[in-house]
Amino acid sequence: MIRLLLAALQISTAALPAAGPDRALVVKDASRSVSVALVDSPDGPMLRADALRPVVPVTVSHLMGARWMVIVSGTAIEVETGSRLARVGEESYQLAAPPMVRKGALLVPLQLVVEIVPRVVNNLIWDPERFELRAFSSGTKFGDRESAAVAPTSRTKSVVQAGDARRGQNDDGSLVSSRAGLGPLHSRKLVVVDAGHGGPDGGMHGPIGGGPQIAEKMVTLAVAKRVGSALGRRGIDVKYTRTTDTLIALSDRGRIANDAHADLFVSIHVNAANPNWKDPGASRGFETYFLAEAKTEDARRVEEMENEVVKFETRSGARAGDPLSFVLNDMAQNEHLRESNELAELIQRRIGRVHPGANRGVKQAGFRVLVTAFMPAVLVEIGFGTNPADAAYMTDPARVDELSAAVADAVVEYLQRYERRVSSLPTSSSSSGGLGPR
Repeated sequence: MIRLLLAALQISTAALPAAGPDRALVVKDASRSVSVALVDSPDGPMLRADALRPVVPVTVSHLMGARWMVIVSGTAIEVETGSRLARVGEESYQLAAPPMVRKGALLVPLQLVVEIVPRVVNNLIWDPERFELRAFSSGTKFGDRESAAVAPTSRTKSVVQAGDARRGQNDDGSLVSSRAGLGPLHSRKLVVVDAGHGGPDGGMHGPIGGGPQIAEKMVTLAVAKRVGSALGRRGIDVKYTRTTDTLIALSDRGRIANDAHADLFVSIHVNAANPNWKDPGASRGFETYFLAEAKTEDARRVEEMENEVVKFETRSGARAGDPLSFVLNDMAQNEHLRESNELAELIQRRIGRVHPGANRGVKQAGFRVLVTAFMPAVLVEIGFGTNPADAAYMTDPARVDELSAAVADAVVEYLQRYERRVSSLPTSSSSSGGLGPR
């Protein structure tokens, strides 16, 4: 049941400053500061919802009719023009003023940004004295991720022998939190590792032409745990979407990453040859995908194969009227597309140093598992389970360790590059409420 939160607001409409060219909201993080212009309205100051984007990850999407969605650091906020309610998940919040659209841009009340958003997004805090909205590292407020990582909670098990995929795992088996040094990384990072398929959805089965049979759901689970262990040894916090043979809805996998405020999402899968190919059993190799519209027939084939799991799901996470094509078009407009492409390139390059199969390159497709992950996200096809050589490779513990180390090294390299890019940005800039840098 939706709960209507009518809590007393920290900022009343009367207490808000008058809008105008001499008054602006300051949005800042450790390296950047932007000034966001306020727009006057009969109900108080408003601002463009996308004006936070130079500092805070924001995606603004027009759903249909009066409905809009504002995604802030992975948290989805639904609003309607003319309505004084905003919805976050199952909870609703009262707005000081109804959102409006001017020149095609969504304007929201200042109260939504400085009072409600910090409640639902963990790494934002409002300072009314300085009139500043401050952003901290992903998923962190006042550095609590760093302190929590050093001081494990009562639910955290002791670290067991090196190489164990359950290293530093919580009681529910979902979280690995390594206390190893971060090396050149300046802050702790969290990566969600997703083992494709599971439960009644076995994924592909192979290989073709005899030999030990494999099921994709078990291979992906074993490899995902090895990848998580390799990341943990490199000082990266890891959360799994599943650690047992169970079915997780495609739409829920990305939400797990969003709820954890993860920095990256990596999904592990096993490819299968098209039975109509001339010699399907001979096809082998690895490829990495990021979320975008499929450009080739083969990419569309893999997309359809991996999205087929929805037939096993008893419910759908997508709302009626929100087709996949809409999400793809929206994702193409935000910075995660470029970042996901770079992460995919690095993973593909690193795997190419250890994998005996063909390097099939980086591709793009509309995988549903990636749609709801509002962060850089990739899907790795680690080999063809229909090929006997690839099937043997993916089930050889020593070779899987090499593969997992390659993925982990690529993730660390990406994070290092990202930190360098962020640190090289100007320490301050100004914005008049436009789109800003991506």
